[in-house]
Amino acid sequence: MSHPVVPPKRKLRLSYERQIFLMAAIPMILAAAAIALIVAGQARNLAEQEITALEKQLISAKKAELKNYLSLARTAIVETYGRALPDDQDAMTEVAQTLAAMIYGQDGFFFVYDYDGNNLVSPRQTYLINRNWSDVENADGIKVADELIALARQGSGYLSYSWIKPSTGEVESMVSYVVGLQDWRWAVGTGVFIDDVLKTVAAARAQTEARVQSIFFWITVITLSALLAVFLTGLVINIRERRLADAKLKELTQRVLDTQEQERGRVARELHDSISQILVGVRYMLELARRQVRQGDPKSEAGIERSIEGLQSAISEVRRISRDLRPGVLDDLGLGPALKALVEEFSKRTGIESTLETAVFRNRLSNDAKIALYRIAQEALTNIERHAQASHISLRLRGHTKGATLRIQDDGIGLPKSEAGAGAGLGLRNMQERMEQLNGSLRIMSSRSGTVIEAQVPLGHLLPPESNHKVAAE
Repeated sequence: MSHPVVPPKRKLRLSYERQIFLMAAIPMILAAAAIALIVAGQARNLAEQEITALEKQLISAKKAELKNYLSLARTAIVETYGRALPDDQDAMTEVAQTLAAMIYGQDGFFFVYDYDGNNLVSPRQTYLINRNWSDVENADGIKVADELIALARQGSGYLSYSWIKPSTGEVESMVSYVVGLQDWRWAVGTGVFIDDVLKTVAAARAQTEARVQSIFFWITVITLSALLAVFLTGLVINIRERRLADAKLKELTQRVLDTQEQERGRVARELHDSISQILVGVRYMLELARRQVRQGDPKSEAGIERSIEGLQSAISEVRRISRDLRPGVLDDLGLGPALKALVEEFSKRTGIESTLETAVFRNRLSNDAKIALYRIAQEALTNIERHAQASHISLRLRGHTKGATLRIQDDGIGLPKSEAGAGAGLGLRNMQERMEQLNGSLRIMSSRSGTVIEAQVPLGHLLPPESNHKVAAE
């Protein structure tokens, strides 16, 4: 039975542009979220403080209103109560009737409990009258009658509790104020329902929550707008960078083609001007020697010798051209000996006095670094030969804690400003690009007294020495 082939899972890889966008977007989103949470928390805290203050203010106003109502009630009964004895039933009945008649508003009334828990007055809820309410709890588990009586025994006080609202029959929050008529052992009080206060507070909290939601909304809108701006900016920059990269790539391709054509032209000239002429001369000498051999001329041996010398000269020219294209000593012995051979050949060819200083590297240069420094030296010497009009040059190669440095100095007439700056020639641009590929640096300092070219390779291109080979002088 064959099993289905499951394709391997591909790892999700983000492009460089998306990574940049995420690097910009994630901190922005986190910052916006943090700001939103902080602002919302501060808004809620401030609003809660204001709401709490408003609630206390409204309830204080209610309590002051209750105290005023009870002052009016005491004024209405003070004359009867003041003249009565503790057991004056007629006075008690008169006072109870007076309080029962004092109703106000839609739900306002006065109530009376004796200290034993019996309800004596309750005009809005008559089913409470003449019944003992001691130890009876309301919906919140509060023994309302006992609490009111306890406050009355102490003189007066406020009590908040849940009670049935007469006008609606629903349980609502209520605040009562009670005073004690100690001679009669009565607790006289009145109460006011605060459902309107609670509704006001709830509305204020709802408004606060709406403001917080609005804050979240606008912060989200601003964050999304900023992300969109970042995305569009990144898109514009990306398009611009791609256009610049395409232009640079075309320019680099053209330069590579130009360099190849120049190198091909140079090799062709070398082959035509030296090797081709030498080989033509050898051919004529061999033809002459052949005729002399056929004629039995004893001079034929000298012609053959000259032909051999011509072939040796052609071989030397081939080796020179090959060495210019890729010196074998660079791979076999290292950069130091290759530069030494290059300087000696340059001095012999041009007659310019040349010196070379090298230091023994404890680490070996990488292959890319060796080739780059050698080509820079080669290009610099070619420029000196063609343009500098120098009488002396010096090359110095050394290693240090930051890497390796090649310094080339001449005493010529210097570089034109156009070549030393942004409009540098092809040779100098090639030097610069070789160093950029190695993450190195190239400095060109030129004046009328000469030019200094300094190429530095970073430490990463110095390799550990091989344990089985002696480190050569680079």
